Amino acid sequence: MAEFELNAIILLTIFFLIWGIFLFFDVFQRNEKYGYLAYIIATLPVNYLWLLGFDVLGVYMVLVILWNICMIRDLIGVLRKKRDLDDQILFLLLGILVQVIVAAIIPANQVRPDLQKNTFQLWVFYFPDLYTDTFEIESWVNSTYLLGFRGGVTLLILLAIIPLVSEVKGEEVNFLAILVIDALFIPAFLYLTYIWAPVAMGVLTLLLCVILLIVLLVITRSGKEMK
Repeated sequence: MAEFELNAIILLTIFFLIWGIFLFFDVFQRNEKYGYLAYIIATLPVNYLWLLGFDVLGVYMVLVILWNICMIRDLIGVLRKKRDLDDQILFLLLGILVQVIVAAIIPANQVRPDLQKNTFQLWVFYFPDLYTDTFEIESWVNSTYLLGFRGGVTLLILLAIIPLVSEVKGEEVNFLAILVIDALFIPAFLYLTYIWAPVAMGVLTLLLCVILLIVLLVITRSGKEMK
């Protein structure tokens, strides 16, 4: 047992070190974009924690923390015009896609059925089961992990919106393009409102979309303004 624990700790340390290499890839001054892979590599240590039997909500809390660290790094780069917003969002979405795929593999019946505990199944994917049918928080949920996860997801979405606002501020953007940008955030807003207040998910998502629409209308211009 002690040997297994030592091996597990070493392997987990290796995964975090690999993530750290890509997080600080610019330190090596190679002038390559492999630093964006940190979003995908972040799924390695957290899912290993899941395999070790770590609380599933705690696993997702750690994952969004790692993604937020990557986003803060890239936000600084975008604001300094040293990084590209498109690459930042693309690799975040790739990281999310990888995690969704892993969420179908790790708890599979043939592999580790015990890891289905405290999850709900959406088609073939397993995600933390936070609420009862009456939208009460499940008894198994650790309040600290829940708060950390909620805060992490909220920050992650804000960190995606901030560079976007910075990019389009003062630019000519037609109303149709603004509507498309606003619509792209609907899935993120839906999930955000689900983890905070599922009973009011629909109306809160609509409210957030309207607020973002107003912000985009205020900071952009059509190019047809009266001189």
